Amino acid sequence: MLREALKTLGKMLVAFVRWTLTGLLIGAVCGAVGGLFAIAVEKVTELRQDTQWLIYLLPLGGLLIAGMYRLMKLPLSLGTDEIIRTCRTQGKVPILMAPAIFISTVLTHLLGGSAGREGAALQLGGSIGAAVGDLTHPKQDGRSIWELCGMAALFSALFGTPLTATLFVLEVVEVGRFNTRALLPCMVSALCGNLVAKWIGAPAEPFFLAGGLVGTGVMPLMQAAVLGLASAVVAVLFCLTMHFAGSGFKKLVKNDFVRIAVGGVVVVGLSILAGTRDYNGGGMHVVFAALGGTARPEAFLMKILFTAVTLSAGFKGGEIVPSFFVGSTMGCTAAALLGFSPAVGAAIGLVAVFCGVTNAPLASLMLSVELFGAEYLPLFGIAVGVSFMMSGHISLYHSQTFIAPKLGMERE
Repeated sequence: MLREALKTLGKMLVAFVRWTLTGLLIGAVCGAVGGLFAIAVEKVTELRQDTQWLIYLLPLGGLLIAGMYRLMKLPLSLGTDEIIRTCRTQGKVPILMAPAIFISTVLTHLLGGSAGREGAALQLGGSIGAAVGDLTHPKQDGRSIWELCGMAALFSALFGTPLTATLFVLEVVEVGRFNTRALLPCMVSALCGNLVAKWIGAPAEPFFLAGGLVGTGVMPLMQAAVLGLASAVVAVLFCLTMHFAGSGFKKLVKNDFVRIAVGGVVVVGLSILAGTRDYNGGGMHVVFAALGGTARPEAFLMKILFTAVTLSAGFKGGEIVPSFFVGSTMGCTAAALLGFSPAVGAAIGLVAVFCGVTNAPLASLMLSVELFGAEYLPLFGIAVGVSFMMSGHISLYHSQTFIAPKLGMERE
């Protein structure tokens, strides 16, 4: 009995060391890549803001992106959905996805496409993690775990939220099933990736919450619940718009080169009509303004429109940073109507819309803590719970599956 127990303990210790070292290796590589990527996005964003005419080159940039994907023999539609699908099926991830998404996302931000960064984070991290895992564990069936480690490390490197990154990748693939097997290596990778990115000088996002103290009594909890409901409605609107634009644009314009060029022209035209560059790029300055208590009431609708056109045309990036924009500006506006702190409302909207579009409630709660502290956790908790339930079975990601219906609802 003792001999068997010691033998089992020895195997567990060896596995622990191997998995931890692999997680550290993936975290270090992805942290370096993620840090460089964050620096590149910051620099091109500053250049775009200082050089207003660059936006007129967006259609040309789209043609370059489509040409690069054609040259690398990658479908232009290749994206986060494929990474999530391979995490579930143990499928191969094209290593060329990493440079393709890096270059194309930087180019999209440089020229004013409305997109985020997490799409690049998940695709970069997934492809790098899978490659490292294949080298270090070639005969094991854990490729999906190494993909998740890479995704967590890149997400953490870009956003500086390692615990959120870990929970997010463990929740997002299959809603209702938490991948405990991958918890340790993903946590190690995320923490390592965050530290390496900071070490090489990746910019830190200053999420400062203004607006004074808000209690967590009955009335604030009810107001937070209403904001959660509004966030669910906006999350559904965001997802449906993205899906409709994606399928509709492909049916309307079948050629990749023509579609992405037309999309670029439409974004340029919308920017001219709007009379502002607030909706180009990630728009984090608008998010910070909302967290300070100021937002235009139509801003969240405009960002949904700009993002849908940009990504459905074939430009690269992601939907999470736009969801931060949408949630914070909507929350700021709605909170003022409810007699609630606009700044705190913006923070609640940011987190609750993120939950509604990703169906990752645990990651959303951790996001609120890592960005804003635990002071308002009861308010974030009720808003996230309401948003998660009321957003139903819709998601930004087609390949995300629901293991069980939400709160007993039958899935349509």
